[in-house]
This record gives sequence, C-alpha cells and structure tokens, in this order.
Amino acid sequence: MSRIRDIANLFSANTDAATDAEVAAAISAHNTSANGHVKRGNTASRPNPASNGDVYMNTQLGYPEFYNGTSWITIGAVPTAPSALVATNVGTGRAYNDGSASIAFTAGTVPGSTYTITSSPGSYYNTGSSSPIVVTGLQSNTSYTFTATASNVYGTSAASAASAAITATTVPQAPTIGTGTDLVNGSSASVTFTPGANGGSAVTSYTVTSSPGNITASGASSPITVTGLTNGTAYTFTATATNANGTSLSSSASNSVTITNNIYVNYLVVAGGASGGSRVGGGGGAGGLRTSYGSTSGGGSSAESQMTVTPGVSYTITVGAGGARRSNSGTGQTGNNGSNSSISGSGLTTITSIGGGGGGAYSNVNANSGGSGGGGGGYTGGSLGAGTSGQGYSGGNGNGTSSSGGGGGAGQVGQNATGDTGSGSGGNGGNGLQSSITGTSVYYAGGGGGCTTYGSFGSGGLGGGANGDTNAANVINDATANTGGGGGGARLDSATSGAGGSGVVILRSTQQASSTTGSPTYTTSSGNHIYKFTSSGSITF
Repeated sequence: MSRIRDIANLFSANTDAATDAEVAAAISAHNTSANGHVKRGNTASRPNPASNGDVYMNTQLGYPEFYNGTSWITIGAVPTAPSALVATNVGTGRAYNDGSASIAFTAGTVPGSTYTITSSPGSYYNTGSSSPIVVTGLQSNTSYTFTATASNVYGTSAASAASAAITATTVPQAPTIGTGTDLVNGSSASVTFTPGANGGSAVTSYTVTSSPGNITASGASSPITVTGLTNGTAYTFTATATNANGTSLSSSASNSVTITNNIYVNYLVVAGGASGGSRVGGGGGAGGLRTSYGSTSGGGSSAESQMTVTPGVSYTITVGAGGARRSNSGTGQTGNNGSNSSISGSGLTTITSIGGGGGGAYSNVNANSGGSGGGGGGYTGGSLGAGTSGQGYSGGNGNGTSSSGGGGGAGQVGQNATGDTGSGSGGNGGNGLQSSITGTSVYYAGGGGGCTTYGSFGSGGLGGGANGDTNAANVINDATANTGGGGGGARLDSATSGAGGSGVVILRSTQQASSTTGSPTYTTSSGNHIYKFTSSGSITF
C-alpha cells in the first residue's frame, strides 16, 4: 500500500490511499493549459477566453498554435494567400497625385500576422495586421488593381488574385495663372488661367482670389471677373479648381494689376457725306472719318488713340446729316456739304469728323472742301475740293467739257473725268475705308461719282458713295444712309443731284454702358460691347 499511497499523494492531500475516482479527478485537474498540457480540436474549439502562452493543437489546420495575447499564431506553417480582394477609391481631400484606396480582403486558411497590399501599376504598397488596408501615393486619374500577401515568422504567402480595377481620384491640379487685366471701371479686373488636370473627377468651379483683400470670384471657365476692388490699389491674383474631392492648391500669382477709374473706348466717327453738284455736277465728297480701331484712318493717317472716359459721365453723340440734294439753277450749283459728327463730354477732347464737301458744277462753280473734297464740275472745269488731313481725300477734276470729277473718299482720291464731248466719262468716287469695329468688316465714307452729259457715269466709291448721273438716265442718285457716302453729280438742265449719306458713330468697349439715349444698336463681339448710333444721342459708362 505504501506505493499506492505514494502515487495518491502526488494528486491528493488525503493521507489515505485515493480511490479510482479521486485519482481520475486529480489527473483531469492537472491536465490544463496552465500546467503546460496541450488541448486539441478544430478552430472553433480553441480555448475562449485564452491566455497569453496557451498552446492548442488545431486538428482542422493540422498545425499547433499558440496564443500571443492577441491572436492565435500557427506554429511552423507559412500563411496561405488572402482572397476576395475588394478595392475602393478614397478621393475626398486627397492632394493631386496622392490618391488612396482601401483594400478589404479575406485571410487565408493559415492566416498571417501581417498583410501587404501592392498596386499595379506603380507598386505602391502598405502593410497592416488586418483587413482593410489603405494604400496611398496613387497617381490621379489612373486605373489600379491590387494583390495581397500574408506573412508570419515562417515566411510569406504567394500573392492573391488581383482585385477589380479602380480609378484613383483626387482634388484637381492647380490651374496655371494667366493675365490679370484692369477693366478700368474703378472696381474690377478680369483674370485668365489655364485649367490643370481634373484629378479624375470633373471640375465644378474655379475660384480667383485677390491679394491684398482675399476678394474672391468663381466661375465655370476662364476668364473670371473679380469685382469689389479698390481704385488705385495694385493687386495680384491666384486661381484654384474644385471638384467633388475638394479644392486644388493655389496657382502662382498673376502679374500686378492697378485698378483705375478710367474706361477706354474705341470709336469710329463718320460725318455726313455731301451731295453732288447740279448741272454737269461733280460727285459729293464723303464725310470725314476718324477712328481708333484699325491700322489706318481717313487721309492715310495712323489710327488714333482710344478715348478715355469716366464712369458716370454722360457723353454727347452727334451724328451728322448728309448734304441735301441740289437742283439746277441756270449755271448749276455746288452740292451741299454734309454735317459734322462728333463725340463730346466733360474731360474729353471733342472728337469731330468734318462733313463732306459738295461737288462742283457747270461754269466755274467750284467744288467745296470738307472731310473729303467734292469732285470738280464739268464744262468749263470748276476746281476740285480738298479733303481734311487725317479724315479724307480730295475730289477729282472735271474735264472742262462734258464730264465732272468724282468726290473724294476716306481711303482714296476722287478720280478725274475723262474724254471729251460725246465720249467723256465722269470720274469715279474715291473708295472709303474698311472697319471691323462692329465685328464685321464694312466700308464707310466712299465718294460720289461724277456725272457725264454724253458718255458713262462715274461709279460711287466703296462705302456708300452714289453713282453719277447720265444724260440718258436722268436719275437722282442718293448715297447710302449712315455710311457718310457722297451723292452723285447731276447732268444737264432740270436734273437734281444725289443727296449725301448721313454719318454714323460707333463705340466699342470691354465695359458695358450704364445708359444710352438716341436708340443705338447694341451688339457684342469677342467680349466687347458695341453701340452703333445712327442718330444723335448720348452714352454713359
């Protein structure tokens, strides 16, 4: 019994020999993880709760495991590859070319202690202990797939199958700043820029910000007008772009723009054209033409400077009338001059175009000078009229027998009469000048054609000039209204000369007028506001 007692004492404090039941119970109590014994079973039967250092034989995996205080670690086995990868773009608040994606996955049957997600293309990666894992640094608007590996102390698994592709999106790239331009109204500037890449998500707006003041304005495209600026202050501007993910970095600063209170306006001022002379009458001279828009103005001078106007000041627009028709009176009469056209107002040096000079007539009745000069009369050769420097050209000479000269135009002298009695031809009117101030190229201020008693009439110049009369036609040839063209000369006896065309004043500015009178025609072209006055009125910017 002493050996039995010795054995019993190993498991019990009883002094008597233990029973079979007591021995079995003692063995069971001793066979615990705490005493270093290993339990076994499938994954679901792991001890729960487990203690750091517990050991378990996982019969489902075929490997022993130990508990490290956080999770069960397979002993002696390389992990199996993760599966079921699902990638999700995470673009909100991400800087341009620093996109991110969150990749969820399912661990393999032998899990790892760490997992690594890698992109294709680019091989951007990140490591974590569980799903999901976020990978950053992705390039904007680029398509990526991802694979995963699992690692533990024994090695690294094969790569998983690739995820479905996602496109990385971010905030937009910063715009490239262009040019800031003072709108010369004392309070605003126009700022241009070139959009950058959209970051993979459509840009919803662009914002321009001033320095100083941080005054902002937004729009869908370039240019953007910033208002509320201070007259006399110098500003620079930066631009940003915004999409669903957020706002880009700011562009570099623009050029410095000083806000001014002046408005610059291009103009075309054409005076009224003259009427032709009566009885072998010369063609009427075109109205004078002055302009700041284009390469040349009337009379071959260089184009003038834009006019500078002040906001709130009313400027008077005067549109000259064409010279009235002339009837024959014995030895004939010189045509009537056209009336001046002008722009005037406080602080502005008045811009005046001179009315065209009337055409000459029979028996030494000389032509008049004007913006453009009238054509000389026929028969005894009345002298031609001179044009005004910078506004128009002189008329042509009559031939001294039966034909008269053409009136001068804004771009060309009137032509001399040709031939002699029975075969003479009236001189053509001088051509006017083309201007595209309205957005369409148009001729203005053409001279009137000279008449003839026997041969062919002189043609009116381009820009509203009227043809001369002939003995056979006996027609009154008026110039085109609102072109400043010269009227046609009349033939013998009871014929009446043609009237001159009325003038026109056209203004073009990036600043829209606040009010007008006189009912000008308003159009726009290339961001400019265009006002065409065919009768007198006023304009205020």
